[in-house]
Amino acid sequence: MHALALEQIVKDALLEDLGHGTDVTSEAVIPADLNAQAVINSRHDGVIAGVEIAKIAFRLVDPSLEITAHKDDGDVIQAGNDILSVKGSARSITTAERVALNFASHLSGIATQTAAYVTKVAGTHAKICCTRKTLPGLRGVQKQAVLLGGGSNHRFGLDDAILIKDNHIAMAGGVAAVLDAARARCSHMMKIEIEVDTLAQLEAVLSHGGADVVLLDNMDITTLSEAVRIVDGALVTEASGGVTLNSVESIAKSGVDYISVGALTHSVTAIDLGLDIKF
Repeated sequence: MHALALEQIVKDALLEDLGHGTDVTSEAVIPADLNAQAVINSRHDGVIAGVEIAKIAFRLVDPSLEITAHKDDGDVIQAGNDILSVKGSARSITTAERVALNFASHLSGIATQTAAYVTKVAGTHAKICCTRKTLPGLRGVQKQAVLLGGGSNHRFGLDDAILIKDNHIAMAGGVAAVLDAARARCSHMMKIEIEVDTLAQLEAVLSHGGADVVLLDNMDITTLSEAVRIVDGALVTEASGGVTLNSVESIAKSGVDYISVGALTHSVTAIDLGLDIKF
């Protein structure tokens, strides 16, 4: 993401935390002239993400803080590793602490989870990708975390690719009608993907033409493997629906090109990061 966009996201988070006031706790109990050094430390193994965003949080609260990164976004980390050090006003450090940790913990969870999925499909040509099932306002940084974990990005929004789902097909009058309408509307630079959940629908897509990618939705492994065989390279194939760490390897072995996983962003477990104060 562009630096200005990242900064705006952090500004919004700080405004949410501070409102239009100040950190009343820190101002009440920490002397104004007290300086300290703080270190963000990892409590778990994983892949770190959100280091740059954490730096922005501290800088926006107090530009005079001295910030040193010990790990870069995308680095593999172990429990006990120091991630980031901050030196300066103790009040400023505690004011920025939660926003910095919230971003880094959440995004590191995404990067770590993505890396686990990528490891599961190693040895196949399938790529793990995220979806639009992201937290409102945080799609850009969440998708960046997926990349840091070794995954790939699906479309960013409704405006950058055509993805025809079952509801579109139902309302447009069927597979042929929806593909014709989509092809007439989009330029030659835009890809068209269509969702199917049966082999009969897949055959209809292939016989009519007009799609670039087919989304094979919620198919069991036997059906999925047969779908890939039927496509035979004519379309890019993507598997989706209920993908887990336990099932992703079998899905990848079906021969699909992409596997989309909503859980990478919508229900990921944050990595435990803490900030320790040192005087």
